[in-house]
Amino acid sequence: MERLEESKKHDVVRQKMSAWHSDIVSEAAKAVAENDVVVVGMALNPHPKQAKKLLDGLQIPYKYLEYGSYTSQWYPRLALKIWAGWPTFPMVFVKGQLIGGASDLKALAESGELQAALK
Repeated sequence: MERLEESKKHDVVRQKMSAWHSDIVSEAAKAVAENDVVVVGMALNPHPKQAKKLLDGLQIPYKYLEYGSYTSQWYPRLALKIWAGWPTFPMVFVKGQLIGGASDLKALAESGELQAALK
């Protein structure tokens, strides 16, 4: 699936999108810039817990950001999804690159690519 090109969005739309929950998007972007590994998740979702457990087991330090649960902070999480272009949680970033979710993190760890990226 291709995302809608920026040139196909009216200036007003781009302005609204960049301002929508910009505090949370800025917080996530700052964490991604300042930490080798960042996990963005939400409460009650088992997948962020799986990602954190994997990283803990590998003794890889990470920054964890949690935004609400299934019943709270839905709009801020949507802003994060729009920003990252990733539809689910967790969002796992390694060295500034979005690598996907918990299953993607597991695959990278099993292949050794995760550890190599952090050297």
